[in-house]
Amino acid sequence: MHTESYEVVVVGGGAAGLSAALVLGRARRRTLVVDAGEPRNAPAAHMQGYLSRDGMSPAEFLAVGREEIARYGVELVRDRAVDVTRDGDFTVALASGRSVRARRLVVATGLRDELPDVPGVAERFGNDVLHCPYCHGWEVRDRAFGVLATTPLSVHQALMVSQWSKDVTFFLHEVAESDLSDDDLRRLAAAGVKVVPGEVAGLVIEGDRLTGVRLADGTVHAREVVFTAPRAVPRTGLLEKLGAEFQETPFGSYPVVDPTGLTSVPGVWAAGNAMGFAEQVINAAAGGYRAGAFINGELLLTDLDATP
Repeated sequence: MHTESYEVVVVGGGAAGLSAALVLGRARRRTLVVDAGEPRNAPAAHMQGYLSRDGMSPAEFLAVGREEIARYGVELVRDRAVDVTRDGDFTVALASGRSVRARRLVVATGLRDELPDVPGVAERFGNDVLHCPYCHGWEVRDRAFGVLATTPLSVHQALMVSQWSKDVTFFLHEVAESDLSDDDLRRLAAAGVKVVPGEVAGLVIEGDRLTGVRLADGTVHAREVVFTAPRAVPRTGLLEKLGAEFQETPFGSYPVVDPTGLTSVPGVWAAGNAMGFAEQVINAAAGGYRAGAFINGELLLTDLDATP
């Protein structure tokens, strides 16, 4: 089978991958984007906090990005990268059976959110079950908030959302009150956050809206919005196959990168949520831009140094 060659293959067609591809296309680099079509923010109707794009739907944002990279000759294929090997350059195997070669690789595969196994949470995620107050807090401001704890670190989320509503109830769920420090309890009290122990059995949905949180003992607390912190599962399988170095963080294991996104594997960059949990769309796009610009410069110098 014929293997096509590119200067750069970008795995991941979200904000980070498209941004890297845009820079590389404009730099006249033959670039391929492999997009599996699984953006993390797909459940959200709108994205916020991106200057000049505030309120745009994620789907529209990606559609515009695809149009922009096409102007500069960047190819995009709807496929999934399932394997990668290195023998100087990189060979990326795709689920379709196609394989492509690349001198440099950008891994922008993001992560998936593993939600708490509580009835109603997955169904309402992105609507009135939310995870990021910076993304959605303004839109639900001053409503009755619930915060569903997933770990003792959920205290931070409960404190943060109190900036957007003064009616916040913190449901400990499977977290014991004894797991909270004295500082946690003092800050929650200072923020006016009500702490409710006991396991959450499910959300109460009436019509097409969340109206309450039901505990295992049958008690129902009227709430209009629930915030919870999903468990982040980075999609870093390609980096693992290449032997990249990883570091443990409170939010999972992520590749060690330099300020440009370069991993410990020469020629391989990570961008967006593939390199960290907290990369919002605007950060991911900036990281992709940075990686693309650095890759272009690095390729230029490599080729010049190889010229007799």
